[in-house]
Amino acid sequence: MALSERVALVTGASRGIGASTAIRLAKDGLDVAVHYRARREGAERVAEAVRREGRRALVVQADLARSQEVLALVDRVVHGLGRIDVLVNNAGVYERASLDGTSVEDWDRRVAVNLSSCFYAAKAVVPHMRDRGGGRIVNVTTQLAFLGTSHGVEYASSKAGIVGFTKALALELAKDRILVNAVAPGAIDTDILAADTPDERAARERGIPLRRVGTADEVAAAIAFLAGPGGDYITGQVLHVNGGSLT
Repeated sequence: MALSERVALVTGASRGIGASTAIRLAKDGLDVAVHYRARREGAERVAEAVRREGRRALVVQADLARSQEVLALVDRVVHGLGRIDVLVNNAGVYERASLDGTSVEDWDRRVAVNLSSCFYAAKAVVPHMRDRGGGRIVNVTTQLAFLGTSHGVEYASSKAGIVGFTKALALELAKDRILVNAVAPGAIDTDILAADTPDERAARERGIPLRRVGTADEVAAAIAFLAGPGGDYITGQVLHVNGGSLT
């Protein structure tokens, strides 16, 4: 299928990696559904950027922690844009917190947004992909899924779950020509690093072989590669975008 006939749904696309991914996929010729939960203004700006590339854009809102809202979200995209060929599960939540500072409610909510939402979205999208003869799912995890972190046990745990989810779903859906992969960003210049002091940023960069943090556009390029013709024979893999950091 020509890229110009394909439609992508990008979750958490109002800012950061999701926004860059939506715009990159539009540059590659895809129409894009731009999902947001609370930042409609940001989602509208991304949609305008998609349209400037000559592609259709649909802004859609949902709380991805709620399975019924995800199902309704997918229905809106299919009705609005006609199909879904690429699903990018990018939405996530990260809060710096210790075990003692994380309530049961915090754990449940963050795991639901980071991990369960990938299951909800895939479960809703896969029947449409099967009907079309195939598709791509790209899940966004993190290098912390492999390294761990001292200030976010629920984040590392839920993102590690995405790795297992990706590998298992890839095996299950290969017969349907639905390719499932993940991208694991390292330190990326998004809101997560906004609280770094200059000294903290310098120390972070010294720990990266390429001696700099990455950009959202660089992660988007990796996602677009897996979603495009370059990823035709790749499934069940995790592509690390981390400047050479060990995982």
